[in-house]
Amino acid sequence: MSEIVKPVGRGRWLQLAFGVVCMCMIANMQYGWTFFVNPMQERHGWDRAAIQVAFTLFVVTETWLVPIEGWFVDKYGPRIVTLFGGLLCAVAWVINSYADSLTVLYIAAAIGGTGAGAVYGTCVGNSLKWFPDRRGLAAGITAMGFGAGSALTVVPIQAMIKSQGYEAAFFYFGIGQGVIVMLIALFLRAPAKGQVPVIARVSQSKRDYKPSEMVRTPIFWVMYAMFVMMAAGGLMATAQLGPIAKDFKIADVPVSLLGITLPALTFAATLDRVLNGVTRPFFGWVSDHIGRENTMFLSFAIEGLGIYALSQFGHNPIAFVLLTGLVFFAWGEIYSLFPATCGDTFGSKYAATNAGLLYTAKGTAALIVPYTSVLTTMTGSWHAVFLAAAALNIIAALLALFVLKPMRAAYTKKPEASLAPVLAQ
Repeated sequence: MSEIVKPVGRGRWLQLAFGVVCMCMIANMQYGWTFFVNPMQERHGWDRAAIQVAFTLFVVTETWLVPIEGWFVDKYGPRIVTLFGGLLCAVAWVINSYADSLTVLYIAAAIGGTGAGAVYGTCVGNSLKWFPDRRGLAAGITAMGFGAGSALTVVPIQAMIKSQGYEAAFFYFGIGQGVIVMLIALFLRAPAKGQVPVIARVSQSKRDYKPSEMVRTPIFWVMYAMFVMMAAGGLMATAQLGPIAKDFKIADVPVSLLGITLPALTFAATLDRVLNGVTRPFFGWVSDHIGRENTMFLSFAIEGLGIYALSQFGHNPIAFVLLTGLVFFAWGEIYSLFPATCGDTFGSKYAATNAGLLYTAKGTAALIVPYTSVLTTMTGSWHAVFLAAAALNIIAALLALFVLKPMRAAYTKKPEASLAPVLAQ
């Protein structure tokens, strides 16, 4: 373990808080989407799979453009990129409120994805730079804002959709969320030299690797494949939670837990978002102590088992609420573990760009989501989709322990070790 250097100031925690607020504001862009699917289908008669193409476009643009946005962050700082992202997020949902064709819906999705990716990539990359000593925890807290940020708005959004229509919910929440992001963006900044501690509680690279170097390593592509496997199942649950509950015929069935009674879908959506947020700093903190790969194996295995159990017992309203909570709890940590592992492996200087390149795996996984509706239509149930998602999670768990861990250990065991032998392959 290298010597701990006390940071010059404690402003990094304030920077982390600013990032969390921004992440909370863009959370509905992804996690609130499921509430709009059925109302749009009922209003316009659009096919459900066609509507979910918009979700895929959102996630693809949210992720695949992050490396470019990350390059701007690394070069010009986080403020301008976040301002730009907040504006696009507001514009996208306003367009959604007026969309009367799938084409317009798809255009709005692309605009929203670009904006959300700018905010997401900036905030995660900035946290990795400010907290090289606690990357797992910092990335987890930041990602928690995105995972749990929509929890408080589940009931208000559903209430507005029922009382004023989904168009009004898109319009007012879009403007509100975008304006807040733009205001917070004015206070974001990157750390100056000497403002952060130097520590190595987990295996870390001793130098910074450029994106062009990183993408030439087998380690990066192993992490990328694992990220795709893990993201696919969670994105399916995120986008299809409402349709799944409707097909299971339990969406409006009252569920009472912990003295609270809510319709099954509302209860599940609220609990899922809380647990999806809590898991990110929790498993990030765990990984800071027991290692990234060990934590991946544990959480990925739980995710696989949870998805399989949901396929078997999800028709029960109480089981649906509890098991979807478990699924989201064991899934959300990928957004802290993978960025932290990327920072440990490839350094801090290009953290926003490098983490952004790895984050594109989420966009790749999103391409699978529309096919879940197609597969469900072909088979007549969600069973095949659940089995495939569970299998991918178990494979990713095994890869973490038996492939990624020894690969990283091979060149981080010694202080002077580098990626040079790997780059030469």
